[in-house]
Amino acid sequence: MTQCAPPVWPVGFLAGSVCAGIKKQGVPDLALILGESPLTAAAVFTKNLVCAAPIQLSKSHLAYSHTKISALLINSGCANAATGAEGLTRARRATTALAALLHVDATTVLTNSTGVIGVQLPVDRIEAALPSLVASVQAGSCESFARAIMTTDTRPKWSTRTIHWTVGATAHTCRVTGVAKGAGMIHPNMATMIAVLATDATCTPHDLDALLRHAVDRSFHRISVDGDTSTNDSVFALASCTSGTPPAAELAEAFDAVAQDLALLVVRDGEGFERGIEVRVIGAKTSDDALQVARTIAMSLLVRTAVTGGDPNWGRILAAAGRAGVAFNPETVRLSTGGIELFAHGAPTASDLAAVRLAFTAELVRIELDLSMGSASDHFWSCGLTKRYVEINADYTT
Repeated sequence: MTQCAPPVWPVGFLAGSVCAGIKKQGVPDLALILGESPLTAAAVFTKNLVCAAPIQLSKSHLAYSHTKISALLINSGCANAATGAEGLTRARRATTALAALLHVDATTVLTNSTGVIGVQLPVDRIEAALPSLVASVQAGSCESFARAIMTTDTRPKWSTRTIHWTVGATAHTCRVTGVAKGAGMIHPNMATMIAVLATDATCTPHDLDALLRHAVDRSFHRISVDGDTSTNDSVFALASCTSGTPPAAELAEAFDAVAQDLALLVVRDGEGFERGIEVRVIGAKTSDDALQVARTIAMSLLVRTAVTGGDPNWGRILAAAGRAGVAFNPETVRLSTGGIELFAHGAPTASDLAAVRLAFTAELVRIELDLSMGSASDHFWSCGLTKRYVEINADYTT
């Protein structure tokens, strides 16, 4: 997937970023999204029991504000997780200070943080930077916001879709634009990163929540880089409700497409990334069975290291499928990689070894397993496990 030029935010959104001195590198590390009027909001959050202070605060604010919010504040460089009561106090101080500048209720400000766990949020620096941050917001490109929320990411991540429809003789347009950060500590159990999906379509809170959850389930819940679910995972959906109501199916398709783009960009920016893995399981009895097998294969350390080395050791794929806890008959399964059949009728096929090696060295190694048990299917994405991944995470705090 080639990253496109940065898209613009939908109508009704303003965004900006500043350097608050949270990161050592002296780069933008504090980002803000505002609505020109109150925004409809929905969110999904990490299920990690060690839930970061900003997540706890945003959950309570969403519940109290009845999904109408004014702002979303995100810092990078410090996760404010495992920081006790003091961490929650500092998160609340940041949102309260921002609310005072905006002349809004503090419960209409959502927040999140990303960075090192177990470090107290430098809230004094954030409070000092807030006037400049508010002054920086503008309509237009999402690039500055996307860059300010990065941690170990090597590039910003964004995606957009435009919906066109007519009512009578009148043409209408709305947009769904998303940004995300994430490169490590990526594994499904909610969202596995921080992302924002913004739209100017008119949505009820209930409909926006449904759109978000469906999109997350088909994208961020289908990726893994390292098997670790973060303390700060969140995906926020925000609607300015300024451009009318598009056909429901087209809006859902746009949400799904943007979320899937972002999820794949996260995988392809996985720490130490060299090549990706796409596992599709077809012919399963149920979708749950298909997902379980696909996830097990994609997360197998042996499969992932084989892909890293470009080694066509496809027996590891079958072995991972066989331990997934889903019943199937090995005599009837069919396995292919890059469209080349490797195993069928209980035995290896007469495939071209050179072509198979080439398939295992593609930027995205595509694995398909047909269980021949039914008509259900599902998919999962991961990436090779490299020496560089170990180096990055061995030196993360130093």
